[in-house]
Amino acid sequence: MIPEVGQGATVVALLLALGGAVAAATGGRTGRGALVEAAQRAAVGVFALVTFCFALLTYAFLTFDFSVRYVASNTTLGTPFYYRITGVWGALEGSIILWAWMLALYTLVIVLRHRQNAREFYPWVLTAMLGVLSFFLLVMTFAAPPFERLTPVPADGRGLNPLLEDTGMITHPVALYLGFTGLTVPFAFALAALVTGRVGDTWITLTRRWTIVAWYFLSLGLLIGGWWSYHVLGWGGYWAWDPVENAAFMPWLAATAFLHSVMIQERRRMLKLWNISLIIMAFTLTLFGTFLTRSGVIASVHAFTQGAIGIMFLGFLALVLLVSLGLVALRWDALRAQGELDSVVSRESAFLLNNVMLVAAAFTVFFGTVFPLLSEAVRGVKVSVGAPFFNQVNIPLFLSLIFLMGVGPLIAWRRASADNLRRNFLWPVALGGLAAAVAFLVGVRPALAVLSFATTVFVTATIVLDFARATRARRRTGESLLPAMGGLLLRHNRRYGGFLVHLGVLVIAVGVTGSQAWSVQTETTLRRGEHAELAGYRVRFDGLSASEESNHAKVTGAFTVSNSRVLGVLRPAKKFYPQQQSPIAAVDYRLGLTEDVYLVLGDFARDGTEATVKLQVNRLVSWIWLGGVVITLGAGLAILPERKRPA
Repeated sequence: MIPEVGQGATVVALLLALGGAVAAATGGRTGRGALVEAAQRAAVGVFALVTFCFALLTYAFLTFDFSVRYVASNTTLGTPFYYRITGVWGALEGSIILWAWMLALYTLVIVLRHRQNAREFYPWVLTAMLGVLSFFLLVMTFAAPPFERLTPVPADGRGLNPLLEDTGMITHPVALYLGFTGLTVPFAFALAALVTGRVGDTWITLTRRWTIVAWYFLSLGLLIGGWWSYHVLGWGGYWAWDPVENAAFMPWLAATAFLHSVMIQERRRMLKLWNISLIIMAFTLTLFGTFLTRSGVIASVHAFTQGAIGIMFLGFLALVLLVSLGLVALRWDALRAQGELDSVVSRESAFLLNNVMLVAAAFTVFFGTVFPLLSEAVRGVKVSVGAPFFNQVNIPLFLSLIFLMGVGPLIAWRRASADNLRRNFLWPVALGGLAAAVAFLVGVRPALAVLSFATTVFVTATIVLDFARATRARRRTGESLLPAMGGLLLRHNRRYGGFLVHLGVLVIAVGVTGSQAWSVQTETTLRRGEHAELAGYRVRFDGLSASEESNHAKVTGAFTVSNSRVLGVLRPAKKFYPQQQSPIAAVDYRLGLTEDVYLVLGDFARDGTEATVKLQVNRLVSWIWLGGVVITLGAGLAILPERKRPA
């Protein structure tokens, strides 16, 4: 019964979403409130139906209902309970239903929150949200049905990809999809602004917190993906410029540019066209990234013809671009800037340069990701674009962006005077230069590492200087230190939330720089009782043990780690799954604030007397995850309502 009930609910949800989109558009065009109310009810109904479908699929996984093809393909009778839950979105069909459910949730929140305070935009926002939701329901109904029946019903399933059996499976896709679907909200408001001709600041004000929330979840998803790569895949890294990583990184870059450029429009009535274009770019890049990761085109360009997914996503992407750019052309005159750039040395120029570099980075990532596909399609030759290309082009861009993080918030609007530059940047520049000298003296030789540390210190100094001045100004009114600092954060939460986010990015930059410049590794074969040494650590091989888990066999090594004292025993392992030809590595590690000890078990003797182990000492990697915590605090502060000053 589950396949038929689930498929029926999906079809009804699709019809409701399509009907709601048409009703909202007609109501917005004719001014008939009853049609808009009908669209609201349709949105609520779609959310209820997609929630039911999601719950039904989860129930099918929990009860091992192998009559559902998707369940049989992604679980087995031996799959632990936890991974039966995460298996719901572990492959194509489930990921689409998760996307649809989150989009339906955002649409429901729009109905509850904005039906009164955005009346001129609301019908068209609802049209856009339900229209996008209709597309994903269409994919669920025809191209990737999660409730397709399997006959005959097998006695057991095939099982989830072993690499997905990790706690990150419940956080990484959820965070990433909340970011992807969250960008639909500012995109919908931008379309509504274009349709109504109200292309001023109102739509930006209404969507500022929505955009920050979407940007934060995208950031969180990228960081969790990096942690997943680090502790699951066994290569000791966290970012490889893989096409799947790039698919999430591109919309993040565009959304970051948008969050910075809207400040210029709010302050100077400039960049209306640019901001509309940026949010269109961010949303369409989420669709393009989903196309890349869900159509099979990454594995081979010929995947375009292997199913309807690729064709449907490309068609919808073309439709979105056609409608969006058509509306931009229609409102071209209204999108002209009211202000002008007064000076190259100004905050507007710094933010604009920041935007140019972010878009350039997005284009570089886009080009490097699609070039192998284009090469294979045109010349029949598969060309590999690896990390060296991305690093060579993007590292200078990212260092420049970090520098602008310090310049942009402190330089004056319109035109910066020599006194403004001297007062705001003399000490930060001096401290940055001192940091470069100290780094060189303590033995840091890579020029990019020295420059990265100097730039990080410079930006940190600008943030501390700004906060210290503002706190001192509040203390002159009679406030003590802690109330002055707390009041400053709460009254200017948007500014200092942004500063906290910048600090989080700086912490991540230190982690990336240190891990790339100073991490070391070795691989050696040890007999029982022998040890290997690296960077002051000694690792002794104590032996092997075998065990049977619910859905795989496991061989575990025991290695005692010490420096001047015994630090503990690490137990890297090899997992052997019946459905996999090759074993899966299970990494073990000891995390530290300044360095991690990281072990990967390689080949081993069957009698347990000998094993090959890869030993890595990774420096400052933990700073990357700490940076994520700081970004979380900053984003939380930035989305708080700003306190109004008493009259």
